[in-house]
Amino acid sequence: MSFAESAARAAGLAGVAFGWNPDAFWGATPAELNALVQAVRGDAPSPCDRATIDMLKERFPDG
Repeated sequence: MSFAESAARAAGLAGVAFGWNPDAFWGATPAELNALVQAVRGDAPSPCDRATIDMLKERFPDG
């Protein structure tokens, strides 16, 4: 299967599974698409706990 065929298939699957239009698919990073696929498969990482969120906010303040 060529890249174009694979990309068209992935775009179609993202549209069906996530409601993405072509612009959303082509604007997404592979990491964003992978995160959604993991969530649908049920093997996404556990969300951060409150202590981790507080530590990240302290280390990376946004102003």
